[in-house]
Amino acid sequence: MAYTTINKSTDYFNTKLYTGDGTSSNAITGVGFQPDWLWIKNRTDNGTSHVLTDSLTFSDRRKSDTNGADETNNRVGSYDSDGFTLNSSSSQVNASSKNYAAWNWLANGSGSANTDGTISSTVSANTTAGFSIVTYTGNATSGATIGHGLGAVPKMYMVKRRDTTGRWQVYHVGLDSSSPEDKYIFLDGTETVQDATNRWNDTAPTSSVFSLGNSDEVNASGGTYVAYCFAEKTGYSKFGKYTGNNNASGPFIYTGFKPAFVMLKSITAGNAQNWYMYDNKRDGYNGSTDGYMLRPLWASSSNSEASVGNYKFDIYSNGFKIRETGNQTNGASNEYLYMTFGQSLVGSNNVPCTAF
Repeated sequence: MAYTTINKSTDYFNTKLYTGDGTSSNAITGVGFQPDWLWIKNRTDNGTSHVLTDSLTFSDRRKSDTNGADETNNRVGSYDSDGFTLNSSSSQVNASSKNYAAWNWLANGSGSANTDGTISSTVSANTTAGFSIVTYTGNATSGATIGHGLGAVPKMYMVKRRDTTGRWQVYHVGLDSSSPEDKYIFLDGTETVQDATNRWNDTAPTSSVFSLGNSDEVNASGGTYVAYCFAEKTGYSKFGKYTGNNNASGPFIYTGFKPAFVMLKSITAGNAQNWYMYDNKRDGYNGSTDGYMLRPLWASSSNSEASVGNYKFDIYSNGFKIRETGNQTNGASNEYLYMTFGQSLVGSNNVPCTAF
């Protein structure tokens, strides 16, 4: 069984669904904690970008589906003890009668200085949950290192330039079976694996730092950046890859916990696909009248939530299973990255969790 020190996963990650009211002050409650990283997507309207904010760069926002610089017309007015307050009627976060998904992660507030790397950083780290938010200023030096504060080797991190345009750069342990540090992938697009020394300097992350090349996308002189870093925690989070079989009874991916959030991405050459986002709160998840979770959103697209179609996906007590045959998530012999957070089978108190 997957024993864990995290007895209540919703203390660290939670999905909150809400309906916009079109006002300039809409308090969203029920998250269960004060979020440090907030990711919002309009589920109703096509062409409406994602909104990402965090406790280190609070007055600014960025979009996962574009390469734009940070925008200062902040949509979120405050992070609150049980959620957040919206200060905008924008279609991105709070248009009247529109439906939204908000994914919330707990880090450690406004952060503190970190000098573990050759470049000083500001870090808000939750070592229990294996999540940190990092900000830093680049120096254009190959081999520079950044402290991430996790106290464990990260399995995934996403870096975004803030002061000007720059694509989202993603490191993931599943990018290569032997040297994932040689590779990267974009969050804001459909492309598959890229290979360049000037992203991570072909250097694996450690329990204290990750390394940078001299690309402007991650380390321009004077450029400002934010990074979201994740270490794997037994019974709560997992990062890996699976191979598709193009069968309606697709691969089962063992996580050791009941997933509450899953994001998938094809990394096979010639199979460019979006990043698929599923959670356990939205319509169409297994056990519903649809029989499956059928309605993903896409981190790399501003499209609205998918209608019922070829997106079949099941959540179980100890993992998830693909139920479609398409190249999006289950092409024959194609490889797919995943990141997932969820609910442990058995906590440190030896109390089994409720399973599906």
